[in-house]
Amino acid sequence: MTDGVDWAARAAALDAADPLASYRDAFVTTGEVIAYLDGNSLGRPLRATRERLAGFVDGPWGDRLIRGWDEGWMAAPTELGDTIGRVCLGAAPGQTVVADSTTVLLYKLVRAAVDAQVGAEPGRTGIVIDTDNFPTDRFVVEGVAAERGLELSWIRPDPDAGVTPEQVRAAVSERTALVLLSHVAYRSGQIADVRAITEIAHQAGALVLWDLCHSVGSVEVALDEHQVDLAVGCTYKYLNGGPGAPAFAYLAQRHHGRLRQPVQGWMGAADVFAMAERYQPDDGIRQLLSGTPPIVGMLPMRDMLALIDEAGMPAVRRKSVALTGFAVEAADALLSPYGVRLASPRDPRVRGSHVTLDHPDFRQVTAELWRRGVIPDFRPPHSLRVGLSPLSTSFAEVAAGLSAVAEVLSPRRPSSSSPSPTA
Repeated sequence: MTDGVDWAARAAALDAADPLASYRDAFVTTGEVIAYLDGNSLGRPLRATRERLAGFVDGPWGDRLIRGWDEGWMAAPTELGDTIGRVCLGAAPGQTVVADSTTVLLYKLVRAAVDAQVGAEPGRTGIVIDTDNFPTDRFVVEGVAAERGLELSWIRPDPDAGVTPEQVRAAVSERTALVLLSHVAYRSGQIADVRAITEIAHQAGALVLWDLCHSVGSVEVALDEHQVDLAVGCTYKYLNGGPGAPAFAYLAQRHHGRLRQPVQGWMGAADVFAMAERYQPDDGIRQLLSGTPPIVGMLPMRDMLALIDEAGMPAVRRKSVALTGFAVEAADALLSPYGVRLASPRDPRVRGSHVTLDHPDFRQVTAELWRRGVIPDFRPPHSLRVGLSPLSTSFAEVAAGLSAVAEVLSPRRPSSSSPSPTA
């Protein structure tokens, strides 16, 4: 109890009133973890996934063998892509595909976008990106710029917030080919204004590629409605696909046939089994494929997509807002006396599903928390991210986790080494 508030009791009352509380039973939990506050890095596995994986070994793989390709595996990248699009992205069928990692898909989409733009207008040699974007996004863009002799324009956002429409308007010009931004900032959790920023980029003649890694499955997305050109996202965070689960890519229908991805593999060909002498890309979303699809890696996320579909993204988002709001309130009461500062938006309308807190001792604090079975995420130089996956996280976990942070920050806290980094 702190300042007269019994945080455990408040959390218990919120859990009792939570209309999505029953979904927590669908996830694998262990007694070793007291509070899992890192769902924005790796989602918990689902109990149903055990049966799905075992059933796949004994059934489609073990029994059907190579016949599985004719019985569903060939269609899996687009079939599952359509499910992600319908359940989470606000995307009509035929525009989303599951394949490769986020990094590889980013490279494919960035190259496809700038090549198409430069081919149509040779003067469009600029890419706009922000300095606080996730390293993969920045590294990929730097590599493509070096390959193609392009210019990078860097937006420098407030690290506690994110990129604003005004900053994008100041950065784009008639020379801009592509704008690459994250929908939810991986540090602060700020939600970017997709509609306004996409419109500004289009007014300048640029395409927009949105990184959805920290929003898909926790924040509502409307790609078609907002006229987004391209998007990419991972599936091991809020879609609970497991470590190394394949990513997805979205390419708006209007760009099919115009944008051509650079990694030409047989699975992206118009006729995969023609064994043709020359590459002819598929005229639809399948052209984003290169090699053999990761069929086994696609299995776990199906269970999470089914849960999200049943609950509905509006309800998932409401739970996310409630969890992060409770975390902010508890952090103000329990942690601010130790000098902890909120580094995420207070306005829930522009806050994703994680809350970032700053304190100079958080590297050591996080290591100690991990030993206690409280698992948040550390981000250099001194940020602790509290990632709250709406369907698997309880209010009780939030209360227990932040209470543990307060205990470790007290004068009794031990010194320790830093934890391993996570994405």
